[in-house]
Amino acid sequence: MSSSPPAVLCFAASDPTGGAGLQADLLTLASLGCHPLSVVTAVTAQDTRGVEGLLALEPAWIARQARVVLADIAVAAFKIGVLGSARNAEAVAELLGAHPGVPVVLDPVLASGRGDVLADADTLQALRKRLLPRTTVATPNGPEARRLALASPDAPLADCALAIAGLGCKYVLVTGAHEPGAQVTNTLYGAGGKLREDAWPRLPREYHGSGCTLASAVAGNLAKGMDVPAAARAAQEYTWQSLEAGFAPGGGQHLPNRFFAGR
Repeated sequence: MSSSPPAVLCFAASDPTGGAGLQADLLTLASLGCHPLSVVTAVTAQDTRGVEGLLALEPAWIARQARVVLADIAVAAFKIGVLGSARNAEAVAELLGAHPGVPVVLDPVLASGRGDVLADADTLQALRKRLLPRTTVATPNGPEARRLALASPDAPLADCALAIAGLGCKYVLVTGAHEPGAQVTNTLYGAGGKLREDAWPRLPREYHGSGCTLASAVAGNLAKGMDVPAAARAAQEYTWQSLEAGFAPGGGQHLPNRFFAGR
């Protein structure tokens, strides 16, 4: 019998378009040769233009989903996306506490690409106080990094990354798609400062689910045994190629093509 691929457990909201959220996690991890496990944290009504509504599940149901599957299947990494509420963030933090040796990738999704709010002030504080101290790699974009650091909208991203690391997060991969310039520069920080910087040609379109794809790819690479700098670099390459091969099934943003290699 062949051995099982590394399993990655994803906590995320469902996205009916398949562009972001739990569906994006599953597509990305499967394409990278991992076995995705899923815990639904919230249900959304959205299309490729934006989010029309979000219904968070009760924390007890999140805990129940996770505990049942974790009792049966060993996981090699956790990936966290939209949680839906501060109480859900607390529930996930408690679950992670029972698995201290498993790497955790946190995609701190605070708003949709259109600006629809996906995390209120209480949830932001729960991310800061309860989840970031348990996180191996956080993958905020520029606006998310500034909000997590409680900084001004024009604060230097390096300062924000170090502030996030100061909350207990081991590594912070700040993505630069929201910053000006002909290239998108992503920078990986540790507690001591910048570890690596990667620049990518800025693509001409807008995408739905790029952050989910990147974070899931980091989690998948960690699950396969890569160290953090290598996992971050490989995840960026994978994400850029999936965006470059992206497609537009609806009237809004393009979606990443996570199976670009099989086009």
